[in-house]
Amino acid sequence: MADHRDFLSGLSPDHKADLTRTSDWAGLIHLALHGGLIALFGTLIALQIPLWPLLLPVQGILIVFLFTLEHECTHRTPFRSPALSDWVGRVSGLLIFLPFEWFRYFHLAHHRFTNIPGQDPELEGTKPRTPGQWILHVSGLPLWRANLALILRLTTDRERAAYLPERALPRMNREARIMLGLYALAAMSLWWSPLLLWVWLLPIVIGQPFLRLYLLAEHGDCAFVANMFENTRTTFTNALIRFLAWNMPYHVEHHVFPAVPFHRLPDLHQLMRQNLKVTARGYTTFTRDYLARRLR
Repeated sequence: MADHRDFLSGLSPDHKADLTRTSDWAGLIHLALHGGLIALFGTLIALQIPLWPLLLPVQGILIVFLFTLEHECTHRTPFRSPALSDWVGRVSGLLIFLPFEWFRYFHLAHHRFTNIPGQDPELEGTKPRTPGQWILHVSGLPLWRANLALILRLTTDRERAAYLPERALPRMNREARIMLGLYALAAMSLWWSPLLLWVWLLPIVIGQPFLRLYLLAEHGDCAFVANMFENTRTTFTNALIRFLAWNMPYHVEHHVFPAVPFHRLPDLHQLMRQNLKVTARGYTTFTRDYLARRLR
């Protein structure tokens, strides 16, 4: 049975070079559209147009899905400029309470040991196994608690996960301290104006369950093996979700060849489609099947 290594070895060097060519323009256009929507809905909420509370979930989804952009930035693939990828990743992480410098190494370990128990840090107590655990997971409450605890550990130089290189710890700690300072300023601003509460804080709490549902499909109930065609899922979905998630529903494709930038994943998908072993026809279908397995 062919695995992802066989697929990669079948691509010519020229084809690989073409697929992995990054582009500032592709990234900046996508960023302008995504960021523009956040600014637009934030402005409509701030102006309190009629029925403006109905826009809070939309704003929340737009912001929390910056996670997929931060994730891409850890690979330095959204833009040709590595520095631009790093700064966009840091700002995205600031908005969703996920330190970028730390997440880079967490995510590198996830790619190196995808879905291998005891080695993939994503498997550390984050996959719900019962309906009750699923409800708690989807609520986002464990995530907010974990992320705030992480920021505090980094701020006080107490984060020592095995996948974190010693040389990078000062950089991670410094970023966390800056983030904590900015959050303190944001909290102080609430004494004078509730603006940040309505355009940022409350929306991301409301929007987080949508991201939790999306992320469960990436590896949930996949095999605990090294073959990326079996331990990762590609989800077939609509253009809007692919846009919000920076094409990460093509998740098998991303794991097989992480150096391919988001805008070339559809091309890689066409080459790989016949090799896919774990797929879902939409996030509703995945969630229904996932819960059915939990109930059994």
